[in-house]
Amino acid sequence: MLYAILIYETPDAFGQRGGKETDDYIGAWRAYYKSVVEAKIYAGGDPLDMPETATTVRQRDGKRLIQDGPYANTKEQLGGIMVLDLPSLDAALEWAARCPAASYGAVEVRPLSPGTHRKVTGSDQR
Repeated sequence: MLYAILIYETPDAFGQRGGKETDDYIGAWRAYYKSVVEAKIYAGGDPLDMPETATTVRQRDGKRLIQDGPYANTKEQLGGIMVLDLPSLDAALEWAARCPAASYGAVEVRPLSPGTHRKVTGSDQR
């Protein structure tokens, strides 16, 4: 089953992205990425750019509303996603706990919805 690993980071964590490749922050992420690839469970994903680069769109009463910045104005913002192919929620929770962001931010685990995918696309293919 495919699980989305939604990675929430603090402003301080986002700031560490500009560090050297030898920094502990980058090293922890490299090790985590390497481990999911070596386990052959990595199905995709990428880090997101800084929250300030986000633009949120809403459509209300036929009008498009644009908001600069992320949807939620919270301490932690969505920093990236991974999609992992795992046999169970328990396995997904194990991998989420190993994610570096689990120690300074939050990691949400959510199953992908193949049933909704089929309804929207008319296909089982991704």
